Amino acid sequence: MELGHVVVLAGGLSYEREVSLRSGRRVTEALRALDIPVELRDADATLLDSLSDDPPDAVFPVLHGAAGEDGSIRDVLELLDVRYVGARPDACRVAWDKPTAKSVVRRAGLRTPDSVALPKEVFHDLGASSVLDHIIRSLGLPLFVKPTRGGSALGASVVHEAADLSAAMVGCFAYGDAALVERYVAGTEISVSVVERDGTPTALPAVEIVAPGGIYDYTARYDAGDTEFVTPARLDADATARATAAAVTAHRALGLRDLSRTDLIVSPDGEVHFLEVNVAPGMTETSLFPRAISVAGLDLGEVCRDLILSRFP
Repeated sequence: MELGHVVVLAGGLSYEREVSLRSGRRVTEALRALDIPVELRDADATLLDSLSDDPPDAVFPVLHGAAGEDGSIRDVLELLDVRYVGARPDACRVAWDKPTAKSVVRRAGLRTPDSVALPKEVFHDLGASSVLDHIIRSLGLPLFVKPTRGGSALGASVVHEAADLSAAMVGCFAYGDAALVERYVAGTEISVSVVERDGTPTALPAVEIVAPGGIYDYTARYDAGDTEFVTPARLDADATARATAAAVTAHRALGLRDLSRTDLIVSPDGEVHFLEVNVAPGMTETSLFPRAISVAGLDLGEVCRDLILSRFP
């Protein structure tokens, strides 16, 4: 069919607003290069009236952070009976909550680092010092601390010394009300994107991430030149097969749709460890999803167009 009106939805009010706008502009340009009539819209107070007054053929959400990835905006799109690309609300809610997602993929047979999730209130009510001592006693060091919900590594940090855990928790709570503290797994950090083609989830080439100082933080993600990306990742054939299979397993187990990106660590013994999954992968010039698309010999605009068309019966 011929698409007559597509809306790319970006922006919003999360901490990741600027990254989302960059993603939205890139998807918009990629679709326009195929002569598809496309409009970039912000998720603001004018959106609902706009979608109601001039219903698009489909919406392509590239909203990052809360609302964009927790299912709420997609709930609204379903209320309006608007077709959209990506996972449905219930699946988003499961994937958005990292401890829940870890439980789901563990039941599906994937390895994921041992962890504990602590709301801010529990951390304070039970006594911060005592809680931190028990975390270290149980999980050991080093540790990785991040918000249970959120993206772009905001509020995330590696803790090598016991004395640094308290500050890491405070930094984490600046971006969310609960912290996920994981046993740190050393190894090769990779990201595997999944695209559904003809309804079948297909893994794209794994992207290896070599961040300055070994920490793939917000700056390393979005400042061009700070991080080295190797695609395909420098893994042997067996580890590559396990990593791509893990990404497809996570996509299916979490009930995702159309596209996703799974972050993994491959330890020196070749074991693959699930970290988290993203239902709205970044589409910026430094993002991993478009990089994998390119290395696979595909065109970003064509992939986005095909995902839109897949929403039509």
